[in-house]
Amino acid sequence: MSTVSLQHIFKIYDGNVTAVSDFNLEIADKEFIVLVGPSGCGKSTTLRMVAGLEEISKGELRIDDRLVNDVEPKDRDIAMVFQSYALYPHMTVRENMEFPLKLRKMDKAEIERRVNQAAEILDITQYLDRKPKALSGGQRQRVAIGRAIVREPKVLLMDEPLSNLDAKLRNQMRAEIIKLRQRINTTFIYVTHDQTEAMTLGDRIVIMKDGFVQQIGTPQQVFDTPVNLFVAGFIGTPQMNFFNGKLEKTGAGYQIQCMGATIPVTDEMAQKLASKGQGNADVIVGVRPEHITVQTEGGNAIQCTVEVSELMGSEFYLHATVGEGEKQQNVVMRIQTTELPAEFRAGVPYGTKMGFTFRNQLIHLFDPTTEKSLLAD
Repeated sequence: MSTVSLQHIFKIYDGNVTAVSDFNLEIADKEFIVLVGPSGCGKSTTLRMVAGLEEISKGELRIDDRLVNDVEPKDRDIAMVFQSYALYPHMTVRENMEFPLKLRKMDKAEIERRVNQAAEILDITQYLDRKPKALSGGQRQRVAIGRAIVREPKVLLMDEPLSNLDAKLRNQMRAEIIKLRQRINTTFIYVTHDQTEAMTLGDRIVIMKDGFVQQIGTPQQVFDTPVNLFVAGFIGTPQMNFFNGKLEKTGAGYQIQCMGATIPVTDEMAQKLASKGQGNADVIVGVRPEHITVQTEGGNAIQCTVEVSELMGSEFYLHATVGEGEKQQNVVMRIQTTELPAEFRAGVPYGTKMGFTFRNQLIHLFDPTTEKSLLAD
């Protein structure tokens, strides 16, 4: 069992500066948790408190039901992989991986078995006699992970381990971490600012901002049902478009007036709004770029002017403007090439006028004042 429990955790620095506020999370055995958010949101500080590298100001941290607030890092049965690799340059790869086991005065045969097993899992057996300077960034990161897993820790902590790698290596190492997770029995807590890593690696994602937890859920939950404006804009590439609109009650249902178009609200959404007693109100309408449909002929569409078109192969990213003057807003559309008229499949010229509509079952509604979702349960 390798459960981790964080209950009402605070980190308060001198001068009453609060880096982490009332952090609560129950992590199950062998679960992969990702802490994600912009720089300065408190994710690395939270990880360092779990590691014992930062003192907990308030709250309780338990690993396997054992209170570890005042337990030394070396006695918590955790291992940590740092962003900077932190390998010893004068030691070979084998010596780097053996080092934490030698400190524990482990049997030589057992040390050799664990190092060889970790090297095989991470495909670094051929590099065991090299020094770190003779390795690429991806190989060094694998060695750093190997040095952590030879200890067979209850909890493996990873602090932005891929951020020093180029895009291709990051993709490769992401796949390596997914494979590693399937081969070793441990609980993972992983910190990143990259939402792609969060969405592909995590069983659950913890989204943070300014020291507060914004939402905890599976990758699909936070993508489909963001609880507030920040989460909606943070998760998804390109980010969600936001429009000012008016929600109007129409007998048993609702409709939205948005940028000159009338958008009917689905029955399911109408039931949620009615159950909360929602009346006519100003709203922020959130629409993901991939949920926009281009409409070339008339109809109830929002009119826009294309400013930039980016061909991504099978799809276009269209950057356009909607409205005029102070009410002008930018919109990004992610459109399949085959959905565009034939004359636009090589590119949409600057200044092209076109209309677009939303898939109304996939829109999000937010309160402009509280920024909370009007559709969240």
